[in-house]
Amino acid sequence: MPYTKAEAKLSVGARSYKFYRVKALEAEGYDVERLPYSIRVLLENVLRNFDGRDIGQEHLEALARWNPKNPEGEVALKVTRVVMQDYTGVPAVVDLATMRDIAVKSGADPKVVNPRVPVDLIVDHSVQVDYWASPQALSMNIRLEIERNRERYIFLKWAQNAFKNFRVFPPGTGIIHQVNLEYLAKVVWTEGDTAFFETLVGMDSHTTMINGLGVVGWGVGGVEAEAAMLGEPITIRVPRVVGVRMYGEPKPGVTATDIVLAVTEALRKVNVVDAFVEFFGEGVRKLSVPDRATIANMAPEYGSTVGLFPVDGNTLDYLAATGRPEDLVALVKRYYEEQGVFGGVEGAEYSQVVDFDLSAVEPSAAGPTLPWQRRSLADVPKSFVEFLAQRKKRDKRKAVEIEIGGRKVEFGDGDVAIAAITSCTNTSNPYLLVAAGLLAKKAVEAGLEVPPYVKTSFAPGSRAVEEILRRAGVLQYLEKLGFHVVAYGCTTCIGNSGPLPEPVSKAIREADIMAAAVLSGNRNFEGRVHPDIRAAYLASPPLVVAYALAGSVWKDLSKEPVGYGKGGKPVYLKDIWPAPEEVNEAVSKAMDPKVYVEKYSKIGELVPEWGELKAPSGDLYPWRPDDTYIQPSPLFEGKPISGDIINARPLLILGDSITTDHISPAGSIPKDSPAGKFLESMGVQPKDFNTFGARRGNWMVMVRGTFWSKGYTNKMGGGLEGGYTIKYPEGVKMTVFEAAEKYKQEGTPLVILAGKTYGAGSSRDWAAKGPKLLGIKAVIAESFERIHRSNLTMVGIVPIQLPQGVTVDSLKLDGSETIDVMGLEDLAPGKEVVVRIHRKDGRVDEIKARAAVYTWAEVEYIKHGGILPYVLKKLLQR
Repeated sequence: MPYTKAEAKLSVGARSYKFYRVKALEAEGYDVERLPYSIRVLLENVLRNFDGRDIGQEHLEALARWNPKNPEGEVALKVTRVVMQDYTGVPAVVDLATMRDIAVKSGADPKVVNPRVPVDLIVDHSVQVDYWASPQALSMNIRLEIERNRERYIFLKWAQNAFKNFRVFPPGTGIIHQVNLEYLAKVVWTEGDTAFFETLVGMDSHTTMINGLGVVGWGVGGVEAEAAMLGEPITIRVPRVVGVRMYGEPKPGVTATDIVLAVTEALRKVNVVDAFVEFFGEGVRKLSVPDRATIANMAPEYGSTVGLFPVDGNTLDYLAATGRPEDLVALVKRYYEEQGVFGGVEGAEYSQVVDFDLSAVEPSAAGPTLPWQRRSLADVPKSFVEFLAQRKKRDKRKAVEIEIGGRKVEFGDGDVAIAAITSCTNTSNPYLLVAAGLLAKKAVEAGLEVPPYVKTSFAPGSRAVEEILRRAGVLQYLEKLGFHVVAYGCTTCIGNSGPLPEPVSKAIREADIMAAAVLSGNRNFEGRVHPDIRAAYLASPPLVVAYALAGSVWKDLSKEPVGYGKGGKPVYLKDIWPAPEEVNEAVSKAMDPKVYVEKYSKIGELVPEWGELKAPSGDLYPWRPDDTYIQPSPLFEGKPISGDIINARPLLILGDSITTDHISPAGSIPKDSPAGKFLESMGVQPKDFNTFGARRGNWMVMVRGTFWSKGYTNKMGGGLEGGYTIKYPEGVKMTVFEAAEKYKQEGTPLVILAGKTYGAGSSRDWAAKGPKLLGIKAVIAESFERIHRSNLTMVGIVPIQLPQGVTVDSLKLDGSETIDVMGLEDLAPGKEVVVRIHRKDGRVDEIKARAAVYTWAEVEYIKHGGILPYVLKKLLQR
């Protein structure tokens, strides 16, 4: 039962609520006053869910006696709710539907498998930019999206009716994180007469955007989110909390995007991986909630679990401005005051404090391949030239003449092939979008045009912000430059950029042109935005428009003209950049709570094609063997690791910074790939392959696409392009999937060896599920990114961390070795294990490594072959 010693009452208007006062622990000798805000939120969660079993005294002690310099222990939490997008959500719902089938076969009621907390799935990741620069682009893209994804959308409509506590937001609503910020979040949640801090996990790493509203939430892998949905506590290590003291005030012309790129660069340097980051100080008060949300969104890029802002007057203003009820706004203020955290925590202790001067931030972009490669505008051309020299071995610009749109133009290295206002990071921010619109207005009035080779697109994160642009009178100017609305969803930022114009594509392929992309996103890993575009720069929406007009990243926009307008007059960036006063005035006039209320009241009515989809009914899903989108999950089959791993073969030997984009299938499905060949064998035409993301509900496609990426190198065989390996003992080159299948037939366990930060990037569940189904038993790496390490344990793969000073290169492996991992039989958190390497010349090397398994819950998952079999077993025993 809850920790009754901390029970208290508060009244708001005519209503009275019970709540669990964290400061009540002071009477028991705990020094709560020194605790940061995020630790207090976790502590309240423990007090309220305290049951002495899953959540007990050790969890309370670990938080109440939190040691900032050396936090110890683990804490189990029960989150308020779960959010998911369709890419990650579909396989999660497939797993739940499969669990229902197994429950029935075990003689149980299928309804025993049902979400225990509210779950919202927003369909936002499946739309592609097939049509652009046209008033019809939006409707045509949505129509294509629903045609391509009919099977999975029918499955989601079935799930919405079959499961309780499960709500689906149809395509065309908006981006998950923006819908969460503008509509779903309450900051203070109530159940019955109890009020409490809202907490959540999301099946997307940028769930942290909600931290801008003061809500503690972060991204987790799909399997962990499923456990939370089913009422399981989420167990995390007690975190370090890094305080970022913000001071000063942004200069005129500096945007929230510039600030977050500078924050990302600064925090990458001090290593906040696995930490909670809290922003505090006088500078925070200068930032609106949309600006805070932009900064919080990119927490995965600076590496922290959360990037949390306080709840203060700006928070209340935002809740009111987005149409939240007055009684909720009043409850938030009263509850936070009663908990002693309204406006932040004065005098909190932190594990480390980082000073950040807002006045020192300059306009910038990040690239060409990493979000933390921040560049001043003057340095953008230099960074591209260096990248060109690395990739193409040339430092002079190469160009060809192409004919496009009835015009002959020059197209060459550094020219912008894609300019996209996209991604939750920035399209949730009315100030950034209005700034882009005002810049477009001034550009049009100056006579500037976008070159015809630039593919322009605008995918706002909600219909509300589009309406604000319309009310501000600037949407029409974006459209005149080709930035028509193409979707309300996550597009270019995740690689759903669609096709390039054929003359552009041909020039890139046949003339070996190194084109560039500029986007207002949060990720720009090489090849992510589009397979033909290796260089991509993250920038604010107004800078995206500016680079589209310039047509090239080879230009130094700090001093060169953006273009030439009426009468051939040069037009510079300073000539068209809107003043902060202009932006603020336009936003204040256009913002209206009624816009948010009206747009979100029509969910489900705005896309007639969704309403026309006919879904089956019943507690069990009627699987079809010929369905190439949805198939029951095999993750409940197979034997868990019950002891040491003996005579394993390396499937891959990898270097540093292998991202989940490298591991997890993403983007379009190539015809010559194992997945493409499988789909053809099922009668699917290449034009209908769709993307890996769209087919995440079919494990047979996904396992064939695992590691099928051209963005990494396998060190075996002298260095192989991604997707291929050497099968031993034969020494034959083949695809990763083919080799894994042959090893499986032989009964050979597999391991992966890698360098530093294995699994960086988004929380992609298939980056763990795929290797599991390939037969991987352990990943042996120099270090792991937080979310992916957790995901590995969730599917029953053991992460093994090499000792300091031992690298994947120092091991001098060629792939012909066999590997034993000893010490797994009595696995415990952080246990030392022995990695034994048998070389083909008979030598045997032994390395003392450590199991990167942090909690006893993770030990249980590995013993059961994953969290899903573990949870299902518990459900069936109830």
